Amino acid sequence: MEHSGLSFVFLAVAFLATLLLYPGILSVARKQNIVDNPGARKLQRVPVPVLGGLAVLFGMGIAGVAAYAVLQDWIIYKILLLLVLMLLLGLWDDVRDVSASLRFVLEILIVWAIIPIFGLRINDFHGLWGLYAVSDTVSIPLTIIAGVGIMNAVNMIDGVDGYCSTYGIMACSVFAVIFSLSGDTAWMVMAMITVGALIPFFFHNVFGEKSKMFFGDNGSLMLGTLLALFTFRVLCSDSPCSGLEGSGLSPVALTLATLAVPVFDTLKVMVFRMVRGVSPFHPDKTHFHHLFISMQLSHLFTSAIIVSINMLIIGLLLLGWKLGASIDLQFYLVVLLALLFTWGFYFFMDGERRKNGGEGSALFQRWSEIARKHNFTITRTWLLLRGIADSPLLGGK
Repeated sequence: MEHSGLSFVFLAVAFLATLLLYPGILSVARKQNIVDNPGARKLQRVPVPVLGGLAVLFGMGIAGVAAYAVLQDWIIYKILLLLVLMLLLGLWDDVRDVSASLRFVLEILIVWAIIPIFGLRINDFHGLWGLYAVSDTVSIPLTIIAGVGIMNAVNMIDGVDGYCSTYGIMACSVFAVIFSLSGDTAWMVMAMITVGALIPFFFHNVFGEKSKMFFGDNGSLMLGTLLALFTFRVLCSDSPCSGLEGSGLSPVALTLATLAVPVFDTLKVMVFRMVRGVSPFHPDKTHFHHLFISMQLSHLFTSAIIVSINMLIIGLLLLGWKLGASIDLQFYLVVLLALLFTWGFYFFMDGERRKNGGEGSALFQRWSEIARKHNFTITRTWLLLRGIADSPLLGGK
């Protein structure tokens, strides 16, 4: 069997393993009171178990062991061991509420360790601005900044049901295609395994009531680390993905497009927190997803719209590439589109929301009215899916 076809087998293994293990992990979270409690900046009204990342990791681990048995590539185990470490760090944060500064320092140290252990770093611009391989003086700080940035960007989007998992499925699917086209089999398989493990979690997180779990910092930090690893793999000088530049497609632009919404949304939030004189890690409700929630969109529609915007950025990049855009122009196009959506649209609609004493302008009220009329959460289909997610067999008790 071709490795590309075999990867779907591993995806199915990860899917089934996560689906079957989910109820047991949900039970542990309940018994140990590992929950996310309601708060001023939280969108839920009741405590919700927060071990979703553990369920996903177990599914990935079982599929990863099967994949190693076939591929005999130690990178699979190295990736899984790193993800275990990141899950434990995130779980510590979930349970003990670690300070942002301490976690930030630990993330820097972890990315610093990744460079020699995995032999990965961002040290090839693949022709962007005429640059190719760059020295360690440039690549090591760039890798640390990018790695920590991606980790925190993914962590910060985990505020709406379905958003982090939907985005993770989309991003890992894109990386799987990149690795597949490059013949990078083990990395493609890891991306596909992640997709398979995220799907059952997404189903419970979005549709479950009794069976709902949050991803938690343990899950979002793990996923962010994995996406950082994928980024390093694509943009290192000896990567099989270097062949993309021969087709005229910029690996830098494609990677940035895949990460566009979380990264640029996080930059926006941090910049304007500092402008207001508060810590860039100070929690608030100024993320992209908070805008859509204020427009009374459901969590599922909010997630779908934002991930669709990210996919649109990728699609427009590919269109520009097909139309002959240079490598530099591809990069500028991604930056422009990301700023247009995550900064331009956000500030325009937030301004509309603040008009009329906080009641919102006519435009904002119209969008909110459309959102209410298309609230999928009150349909029979939604209730059917909730019944399936909350069935005793799948963890609802």
